[in-house]
Amino acid sequence: MPGHVIVRQRRTPAPGAAGPQPALTDAAPRQLNIGQRVKELRLAGKLSIRGLADAAGLTHSTIAQIEANKVSPSIGSMKRILDVLNMPLSAFFAQAEGKSEEQVFFAAADLVELADGQRLSYRQVGPSLKGKAIMMLHEHYAPGADTGEAYAHESEECGVVVSGRLMVVVGTEEQCLGRGEAYYFDSRLPHRMYNPFDEVCEVVSAASPPTF
Repeated sequence: MPGHVIVRQRRTPAPGAAGPQPALTDAAPRQLNIGQRVKELRLAGKLSIRGLADAAGLTHSTIAQIEANKVSPSIGSMKRILDVLNMPLSAFFAQAEGKSEEQVFFAAADLVELADGQRLSYRQVGPSLKGKAIMMLHEHYAPGADTGEAYAHESEECGVVVSGRLMVVVGTEEQCLGRGEAYYFDSRLPHRMYNPFDEVCEVVSAASPPTF
């Protein structure tokens, strides 16, 4: 889905993962022009495409294709880009949504989708986390979903697997977590999550402060 943050698909699909994947949630993914947003922020920061690519550890052509909405970056790649632009992923989407009102209760459709809503869904509680102390996500990983290369940020995070199974990599440790099991780690350690199994995995997670 060009122009949207998605995860990289595994080269060898997990059993049952072949073919188009249905949406993981009832709410439709937010239709945001990711490439245009990246370009605007890059220009505001007085960076060339090559300058942003070098600082993010990505290729010049990758940045150019992202800005042209010809490729969709993984969560890990998007984090690298936004780290250079000094902006959390949550703020990137919140500013694009242009919402700032306070809200106490949220319908399912009010949650902000930070991924593609197809193979991976990261649905954030609250349209803007500016000035907030915590980020809460309702996550779904389709079979074969992968957050991509490991990434890190200044935070602590934890989560509980509601259903299915998920592989969680933190630093040099890797663990398979099933229903009712949980994780808690220092987000400064490079981490990655992926689902090589044939069933959708559902997770409820939180990070504080919301630097993701």
